[in-house]
Amino acid sequence: MRRFPFAPSVVLVFALSVASDADAGRDGRSRSNTDVSPTYRIEPNVRADHHDHSGASPGDVRSLDGSGNHLDDPERNAAGTPLLRSVEADYADGVSFPAGAERPAPRAISNAVHAQDDLVPNPLGTSDFLWQWGQFLDHDLDLTEGVDPPEPLPIAVPLGDLHFDPTASGSATIPFNRSIHDPRSGTDRANPREQLNEITGWIDASNVYGSDPERAAALRANDGTGRLATGPGRLLPDDDGTLPNATGGTVETLFVAGDVRANEQLGLIALHTLFVREHNRLADEIRRLDPTLDGDAIYERARRRVGALMQIITYEEFLPALLGRNAIAPYAGYDPAVDARIANEFSTAAFRFGHSALPPRLLRLDSRLREMPEGHVPLRDAFFHPDRIRFEGGIDPILRGLAHQRHQRIDVFVIDDVRNFLFGPPGAGGFDLVSLNIQRGRDHGLARYDDVRVAYGLPRVSRFDEISPDPAIRARLASVYREVDEIDLWVGGLAEDPVPGAHVGPLVRAILIEQFTALRDGDRFWYERALGRRELDRLRGTRLSDVIRRNTAIRGEIPDDVFRVAPRDRRRSSRRHRPASVRAPDRLEFELVMHDPDQD
Repeated sequence: MRRFPFAPSVVLVFALSVASDADAGRDGRSRSNTDVSPTYRIEPNVRADHHDHSGASPGDVRSLDGSGNHLDDPERNAAGTPLLRSVEADYADGVSFPAGAERPAPRAISNAVHAQDDLVPNPLGTSDFLWQWGQFLDHDLDLTEGVDPPEPLPIAVPLGDLHFDPTASGSATIPFNRSIHDPRSGTDRANPREQLNEITGWIDASNVYGSDPERAAALRANDGTGRLATGPGRLLPDDDGTLPNATGGTVETLFVAGDVRANEQLGLIALHTLFVREHNRLADEIRRLDPTLDGDAIYERARRRVGALMQIITYEEFLPALLGRNAIAPYAGYDPAVDARIANEFSTAAFRFGHSALPPRLLRLDSRLREMPEGHVPLRDAFFHPDRIRFEGGIDPILRGLAHQRHQRIDVFVIDDVRNFLFGPPGAGGFDLVSLNIQRGRDHGLARYDDVRVAYGLPRVSRFDEISPDPAIRARLASVYREVDEIDLWVGGLAEDPVPGAHVGPLVRAILIEQFTALRDGDRFWYERALGRRELDRLRGTRLSDVIRRNTAIRGEIPDDVFRVAPRDRRRSSRRHRPASVRAPDRLEFELVMHDPDQD
C-alpha cells in the first residue's frame, strides 16, 4: 500500500481497475477493519519469494504514462488508474457517500487540535529540505483532481470563526469539491467508490517530464539535442496556455513543468528548475560523448539517469532522515508479486505529514549565508508567485535557505500560513489545509485512525492517553472528539509520539515503510536493475547537494547532507569540487562530475 498534494482544486499534499482489482490489499483482498496483514501487499497465487529478473535491461525505456511496468498487468500504477485501498472503505453508506456526518466538522477539529501557538523546531536537526523533497516527490507519485462536473462538499465553518466567519454570519463555508473517481466503481458495497491517480505512481521523475506523451513533447526543446526547454536564466519555461496548469488565481506569468502543481510555492519551483537543469547537463554530456545519437536517444538516456537520481536521493537521504536509519530493508531484487500501486491511505493521509513541518517563512540567503536584500519570504506570500524567483535572485537563495533552516517539529500543530491563509486570505481565495486534509479523507472513505492501526498490525487504542503522553495533545483531541473511535486518520497519525530516531509515529511510519518498500520492490525499472553496472557504480552515492552544486552557483555554503542543518561553525562544507573528468565514450558510460553552471 502507499501514501502530500498541495491545492484544493488538485487535491494538494505536502498534493484502480475496479472491483476486485482496485480493492486489492496487501494480500490481494480489500482488508477488513480487523484484518492484521503482513508487512506489505502480495498478490494471491504468486509466490512472494519468486523474484523475476526478466526485462528492464539497460536498453529498455520506461513509458511516460507508467504503463507496461508489470508484464502481466500493464496498466498497474499507470496514469489515470485507481489508487490502491489498503483498508476497507468506510463510506457513510458503504458505497460512495462521504464519511464523517456524525463526527466533528473538519474546521472545528482544525481550530481545536491543530492551531499552533508556538514555533518548535524539530529535535533531530533536519532541514527544510525534508518537507520540500517530500512535496517534490509526492508530485512524482500522486495527483487526484476534482471530478468534472464538480461535486461540491463544502466544509462548515463554526459560528464566529475568527478567520472564516468574522461577522458571525453562521453561513460561512470553505469550498471543497469531491475527487475524481473510477466511473466503474461506487456501484455497491462490494465495489465502493475508488479515486483515480492522474499521474504515474512510480518514482520516475514524471514531475520533471510529465505523465503523458503530449506534455512530455511540449516540455522538450525539440531541437535535436535531447534537452528540455528552459526560459531566461535557465529557469523553467513560461506557461503559454497550451498545457494544463494549476494557477492559484495569480496574475503573474506562471512556469510550466512536468507536474501541474509546480508553481505552488517557491521551494517547489526551485527543485523543478534544478532537475530540468540536471537533465540538460546530462544531455549535453551524452551528446558530447557520442555525437551520432539523435535527440530522442539522448533524451531517454538523460531521463533514465534523472529518474535514478530521484530514487537514490529518496532512499539514501530522504527516507533515512525521515524514518531513521535502516527503516527500509535492503533491496533483494524485483518481485512481480509486490503490488506497487499508490495507496489511498498513503496519498490522502500519511504522506501529508509534511504539512506540520512547514515554517512560517522561507529563508533566502546569499553565498555568505546572509539574508538577501529582497528579504526572506513569508510562506503565505510564497504561493503561486513565480516572479519572486524570476526577478529576485533565481533559485540559489531559496536552495541555500532550505538547507539552513530546521523545519518545524512534526506533530499535530500546523502554522497559520496554511491553516488560515493557504493560497490567500480567507474570503479572497484562502483555504485551511488542515480542513482540506480531513475532508479529503472523508471524501475518499478512508477508514478511521484506530481501524487503520489494526490493519497495519498495531494494537487498537481505546483512550486518548494511549495515543500521546502529552497532556496538551490529549486534551485537544478530547475537546472535539467524543471518543477515540471517531478520530480521522490524518489527525490520529500526527498525534502519535514519534518513533525514536524518526520524525513520525508508529502508524505513519508503518504506512510509509510499506509504500516505499513496494515502490522499490515492485518496480521492474528500479535503478539498481535497469542501469549498467559501471553506470550504476558512478550514480551510487550521488547526493542532492551534488545536483545542486553542479547546476547552480552554490558551492561550499551548503553541507554535503542538505537534509540536515550543519552546526554554525561547520556550515562551510569542506568538500572540494572535483575537476571535470569524463571517461571515454564507449557505451556512453561517463562520470557524473561537478559542473560549472556558466558553461551550460
